[in-house]
Amino acid sequence: MNPELPAPQPPSPTTSIAAGRAPNARTDTIPDAATRPGPRLEVVDLSVSFGGLTALDEVSFDVRPGEVVALIGPNGAGKTTVFNAVCGLVRRKGDVRIDGMPAPRRTAGLTARGVSRTLQGLGLFAGLTARENVLLPVAGRRDADARVAAQVDALDLQPLADRPVTALSYPDRKRVALARALVTDPRLLLLDEPAGGLGADDIAVLGGVIARVAATGCAVLLVEHHVDFVMGVADRIVVLDFGRVIARGTPDQVRTDPRVEEAYLGVKASA
Repeated sequence: MNPELPAPQPPSPTTSIAAGRAPNARTDTIPDAATRPGPRLEVVDLSVSFGGLTALDEVSFDVRPGEVVALIGPNGAGKTTVFNAVCGLVRRKGDVRIDGMPAPRRTAGLTARGVSRTLQGLGLFAGLTARENVLLPVAGRRDADARVAAQVDALDLQPLADRPVTALSYPDRKRVALARALVTDPRLLLLDEPAGGLGADDIAVLGGVIARVAATGCAVLLVEHHVDFVMGVADRIVVLDFGRVIARGTPDQVRTDPRVEEAYLGVKASA
């Protein structure tokens, strides 16, 4: 966590995301891709190696404002490594740009650049309440209490806000982690397996939250194994296998791509 937080900014529309407060359809507020500004996140020829192992091999993609892009692929394909490289957690080669400028090489600079991320392991502090966990990224800001209250309300955490996170169910802890990521009003939101461990009802709610976040103009990049969820929430999908991009496109395009079937099922694509 970066102790040197940027000066308080006026709350953006993401601070009031709640059921019924924003349209589910992103096209209500966000223009189509042809008229959007340049990429919020641009990744060009991203490569990462661990010793003699190449984890990522010249991976390229972008995410535009108001767009949801999903990274999918079999276990070990390099999806989380992409997140770690974007966040400066591993040494990288290639270009990673946020709003047209080079991404920070260290995680300490991410918040000031409008980037927020959830973790597979949630990363919540066991000794704190749900509300206190959400407060951490904005502690010291003049509008911290208002930001926290907005996210607690947005994610229906009011009855749980003052309970220790250790007393909450796993789905509820995931909502706390998402509220903590949103409390900084990110312009780029990275979600690492947000649907993992959730039931059908919670997944449906999560899909609505992601759509409303994107409707404010926030770019969303997610890694997910739950393919049905991805197909319903993503505007575009990038498929990784053995650290390389093997397919990309809309959900319909990816669903029918024989290379994706081969990667997931081991069925050889027809020549």
